[in-house]
Amino acid sequence: MVTVDTKEIFNQIRKDLPKAGVTFCENPLPAEQHSILVDSESVVEVFTYLRDTEGLEFDYLSNLTGIDWPKGDLVNSVAVPQTEDEEGESEKTTGGFFEVVYHLYSVARQTGEPLVLRQRTADRDKNNAVTSVQPVFRSAEFQEREAYDLFGIDFTGHPDLRRILMWDEFEDFPMRKDYVNPDDYEYEPTPHANVLKRAESHYKSSESEDSQPEPSK
Repeated sequence: MVTVDTKEIFNQIRKDLPKAGVTFCENPLPAEQHSILVDSESVVEVFTYLRDTEGLEFDYLSNLTGIDWPKGDLVNSVAVPQTEDEEGESEKTTGGFFEVVYHLYSVARQTGEPLVLRQRTADRDKNNAVTSVQPVFRSAEFQEREAYDLFGIDFTGHPDLRRILMWDEFEDFPMRKDYVNPDDYEYEPTPHANVLKRAESHYKSSESEDSQPEPSK
């Protein structure tokens, strides 16, 4: 199996795509699974480059997933951007945001570990968009819909961005850290098990109200 040298690949991207917005992120944990943070404006260019360049040929997007960072500084425990300032210190991340993490493999070169890439939104509010990689990897189509459905991340350029797990009437995004479970499960189409038990009191209350005779006029 071929190993993946993330720092070397990052340096190659910087050399061949000097205008691309990429940052090397160091993982300080024992696993040392370093990654490359890509600016949304450069995502399609960088992913296409990784797929099509001879010697890289990362032709398989294994998976992508969303992460909610309400406190952005927590990401520094797993991915510290190595942007050197004037004093030579790493630039720490602050502020809340959503992140999309990608695992790329090269089937052509039989890599035994993933190349990890990241893309981040500006915040957790109105500026929660990233660029879709579906034009580069068709396997991203359903996975981006899942991240949109569960986290509310908007994938700009996705051809069919709509819910894939939750029903159309469902409100909010259940994988966000500040999501609050509803008590009545009014829109649960098939309540069952513990969901049914929690909803029974509301259903019975509704039924009893419907069965009450109308007051005489």
